[in-house]
Amino acid sequence: MSMNVTRRALAALPLGLAAPAFAQSGFPNAPIRLICPWGAGGTTDVQMRALADQVSRRIGQPVVVENRAGAGGVLGAQALLSARPDGYTISQIPISVFRQPLLNSRALFDPLTDFTYISHISGYLFGTVVRPDAPWNSMQDLVAYARANPGKLTYGTPGVGSSLHLTMELIAQRAGIEWVHVPFRGYAENAQALLGRQIDIVADSSGWAPAVMDGQMKLLATWGAERAKRFPNTPTLKESGIDVVSASPYGLAGPKGMDPAVVRTLDQAFRAATMDPRHIEILDRYDMAPMPMNTDEYTSFVRRTMDEERALIQRLGLRLS
Repeated sequence: MSMNVTRRALAALPLGLAAPAFAQSGFPNAPIRLICPWGAGGTTDVQMRALADQVSRRIGQPVVVENRAGAGGVLGAQALLSARPDGYTISQIPISVFRQPLLNSRALFDPLTDFTYISHISGYLFGTVVRPDAPWNSMQDLVAYARANPGKLTYGTPGVGSSLHLTMELIAQRAGIEWVHVPFRGYAENAQALLGRQIDIVADSSGWAPAVMDGQMKLLATWGAERAKRFPNTPTLKESGIDVVSASPYGLAGPKGMDPAVVRTLDQAFRAATMDPRHIEILDRYDMAPMPMNTDEYTSFVRRTMDEERALIQRLGLRLS
């Protein structure tokens, strides 16, 4: 989405989104806990804290971000299973939440019935990054090396079943190569392992951007449909000969059974905050695009996504347990 479109979308938002009506119960009259299922300091953490700040300004109560990193981003969803459906505990829902029951014989939850979907927010810029002294200067170089040295290259991601993990395996399948997955709890650990020479490749969201711009890391490709605005000289995967696009859109949800009035209050506040210029500035920093959807739109999106992810996982032949 271009920034011109973003500005028009912001201007076109109903005035009611700027000051959402409070639910009949007086909600909210206490701080709201927003679970970030990724490590502190990474792209999602920084962006969600900026979003929480804008929501706090709109609802008159603090929105407190709590990090629960690990398990491929599903710990927030797990926490919702035992939370009260009063709107005071909500979580980011990455696409890995939809994959968990598809990848494991023992499902931790049913994404279609166990949560109340509130608002869809954004998507990520992903990329393939290596050390600056690595011998590969393009995805073509990397794939050629991997093909000649099957199973030798290691790549880090934020977790098993994450978009980064599945996309790297899809790349390997499309390119006819093998490499070894090393899961971490977030970008900070992933980057440290790369710079410490424990892994060869980082596949992660754009927390790597400052290091790339400073010459501390080398970006081989971005994974979006178009080149990233801040990295116009870096090709996409498709331009590199790999027919893959990955952006991993995400939204927010609470426990099942939430009061529709509470959901409406949260949805309006989060969608207004998503399009606030101060939040858009943070999205721009990470080359993320605003993708606001209301409760009904997001719920329908979840159903479509489950169908698409089931087809992808079956095509890759993946099973974790």
